[in-house]
Amino acid sequence: MANIDVLNLNGEKVGSMELSDAIFGPEQVNEALLWEAVKHYRAALRQGTHATKNRKLVAGSGKKLWKQKGTGRARVGSVRSPLWRHGGTVHGPQPRSYEYPFPHKKLLGALRSALAAKLADGKLTVVDSLEIKEGKTKLYYTALNKLGVTRTVLLVENGKTLTQALVLGARNLQGVELMLNNEVHPYDLLRYERAIFSRPAIEQLAEALQKSVSKRKSAPEKPDAEKEAA
Repeated sequence: MANIDVLNLNGEKVGSMELSDAIFGPEQVNEALLWEAVKHYRAALRQGTHATKNRKLVAGSGKKLWKQKGTGRARVGSVRSPLWRHGGTVHGPQPRSYEYPFPHKKLLGALRSALAAKLADGKLTVVDSLEIKEGKTKLYYTALNKLGVTRTVLLVENGKTLTQALVLGARNLQGVELMLNNEVHPYDLLRYERAIFSRPAIEQLAEALQKSVSKRKSAPEKPDAEKEAA
């Protein structure tokens, strides 16, 4: 079990908590799995609205330009031929979706890897609460400075403890994004330099990831005959 300090918004230590090695251990970091998760996420972001015009879509008459034989010129059927300037495009890109299925177990594994990598790099911070009575940007800016944030940061809160003051105070800070713990993606953790979790948020997330690890370990193994057949 790894221990991590729990701070308040003044940067002062107010406690500590244990983190499971099955989730936050350095051996959980899988760079190949993180690459797959990021590739899948970014593929889903692509709009896929690119399009080219084939010979039936470009402007121009469909009339045969000259007779087939006797002119000494090459045979031509249409001014919209791909061989001609301003003609149609052959096998050009058409609108499509770049999304593809990604196993949920692999996504959870990538999330464990991202959390473990943040902890190993010293970029994971846990605070007792992200709540400030007044939802003012200046107060949260001061708090983040006291927590040592110099660049970008991801704030993660639990849905039950999320307040309107936190939403209003954090939404105008440049390089700061607020997210619920059940919406965190490995890409989000890798995209931002620092990740600051409230204690309820990281406890709930760790509990959910621990359940997935327990289910994976408790799953019955295939008999040898089935393994050979597979």
